Amino acid sequence: QVQLVESGGGLVQPGGSLRLSCVASRSILSTFTGFNKGWYRQAPGKQRELVAMITNDGSTNYADSVKGRFTITRDNSKKTIYRQMESLKPEDTAVYYCNMADRDTDNWGSGTQVTDSS
Repeated sequence: QVQLVESGGGLVQPGGSLRLSCVASRSILSTFTGFNKGWYRQAPGKQRELVAMITNDGSTNYADSVKGRFTITRDNSKKTIYRQMESLKPEDTAVYYCNMADRDTDNWGSGTQVTDSS
């Protein structure tokens, strides 16, 4: 079973930047490359929402609220995806979850907290 481990969360000053990482352990490379991969977030009192996605062919999609500020990338050799965040806003405060899925499985990390320090 694939295990996803996120890292990189923390306190960030307004306008600051942060990079999150998500490693897919217990995953063979061919399985990892076949996944559609994404970052979701859940703010207090709100539903979980998709923030950014990178498909298995490398196409990317972003929520309107983060376009131009977030970038999702992948490193297949490390079985890792990243989310680079710039120009942090208070509304970016949330628990961020990594997701990797294909037609057979839907895998989630346990989440990492990102908090605007203002």
